[in-house]
Amino acid sequence: MNKVYNIVPNEEGTERKVVLLTFDDGPKKKEWINSIIDVLDKHHAKAIFFVNGYRVKENPDLLKLIHERGQPIGNHSWDHISLKSEPLAKVTKQIVDVQNIVKEVTGTAPVFFRPPFGEGGEVGRKVAKEHHLLYMTWSNGSLDWTLKSKDKATNPDKVIKNVLDQLHPGANILMHELPWTVEALDTLLTKLEEKGYHFVDPASISVEPAAGG
Repeated sequence: MNKVYNIVPNEEGTERKVVLLTFDDGPKKKEWINSIIDVLDKHHAKAIFFVNGYRVKENPDLLKLIHERGQPIGNHSWDHISLKSEPLAKVTKQIVDVQNIVKEVTGTAPVFFRPPFGEGGEVGRKVAKEHHLLYMTWSNGSLDWTLKSKDKATNPDKVIKNVLDQLHPGANILMHELPWTVEALDTLLTKLEEKGYHFVDPASISVEPAAGG
């Protein structure tokens, strides 16, 4: 991963026309999670599910579902707050408490960290590094979080258009567990495949930043 959070090949000749799929702010609803993972499985794709600790505490079974269905889990802080101006002790607790609860529920701690709003600040980067987490924001925002329920009929098309308008090799695509994103996902992944893109398996991503990153 480079300094602008795109996925870049580690070796010469490695496929460059790839995207990383990610979903933030969960886990929320069983039906949404199952629908997303059904589509991912159909397309032989993996996605990082960046979770919030308070949601995991409320719904540990949903986190277990994501894990048992073979999808990787990332750390998105406990309370989904901007970390950039918070003191070290608070940032540490926001990150470490998620590491602990995810490991408690699934047996495995996350290796990826995405700060809420993309606002981790230098302290967030430092704490992530100390806990062997690869810090990332994104390079392609679906803008699904800006859409409103009153426009639900047209929202899936907007999600697809937003992603395709920003598409580039190595794109790190930010999405959320939202009904219109769930509805859009199969068509979106089909269109990406038609454009010759492959889906990065997060397990293949080095947790050490790429040279210059």
